[in-house]
Amino acid sequence: MKQIFFFALLTVLLSNCESPTPPAENQSAPSIESVPNEADTTQSTAVSKPEKVKTNIPKPSFRLPYDLKKPNKTLKLAGKLAEISGLSMTSNGQFLLGHNDEQGKVFFINKETGKIEDELKFHKSGDYEGIEMIGDDIYVTKNNGTIYEIKNAHEKDPKTKEYKTNLSAANDIEGLGFDAKNNRLLLACKAKAGDGKAFKKKRAIYGFDLASKKLIKEPVFLINRDAIKNFVQKNSDRYEKFLEAFVPEQAASAFSPSGIAIHPNTELVYILSSVGKLLVILTPNGSIHHIEKLNKEIHKQPEGICFEKDGTLWISTEGKGGTAKIFEFK
Repeated sequence: MKQIFFFALLTVLLSNCESPTPPAENQSAPSIESVPNEADTTQSTAVSKPEKVKTNIPKPSFRLPYDLKKPNKTLKLAGKLAEISGLSMTSNGQFLLGHNDEQGKVFFINKETGKIEDELKFHKSGDYEGIEMIGDDIYVTKNNGTIYEIKNAHEKDPKTKEYKTNLSAANDIEGLGFDAKNNRLLLACKAKAGDGKAFKKKRAIYGFDLASKKLIKEPVFLINRDAIKNFVQKNSDRYEKFLEAFVPEQAASAFSPSGIAIHPNTELVYILSSVGKLLVILTPNGSIHHIEKLNKEIHKQPEGICFEKDGTLWISTEGKGGTAKIFEFK
């Protein structure tokens, strides 16, 4: 009898040791967000190979907080702005500022109706491509890199000062933005980035220091156009529709900045490219953060971009023979 009892007891003890401990009632399964990235999932050779898991779980990624296919508001512009080339916001947030690429005029645009409320003549006719308002002053750039400062623009007869830079029409400046953190203007080059092999197949963003009123010699951002192609290829799981409309083999030659602005809350740098219909977003240190394909039916020729203080995004597009428009995206 003692031997029978001993073996029965041993059997019970062994069965209890092999049974897994049940999870606590308040313990939940890990969420998708808690799944580590590829760099964290390297398995040791001493561990047996795990079974295959589902591969359709999306990688953690940036999602553009704007639906660029569905504007919250569309403003139709007058014929004077059929070739609107630059876009900014007045410092008080009351009006949008725009200009065409022929006249030396700044147009004050009603944010609700798109109507031109006022005009400001600052210089003779020329190829003007970007605009920014900082405090009481308005800055406008020509495609050759010359910058015009309209001092105290709200006054009855504001004075305009001209600043020459080392840039030229060969660089083809197409965008002007304000980097408040570093107190400088950003000039986006549509064409030539600079001289020498280091600038080959690249696009440059130069800085104009507002304290010294001088161009910073080296580019603030130097974007390798091949990096755009590589980014698309590496993120092809997120860009099927993008790839259908924009062949990655062409990406290296299809990025030419036409507008630039810095998001007021995230400090991400938003760069429009009318060529290729792209929105390329850089981190503050200049690496590619996100690429968005623009719908060409909406953004026919996107060349102006700006933000309001609350993050509201505005993008302007030339009419291309029709009506120019400005879109609001909340």
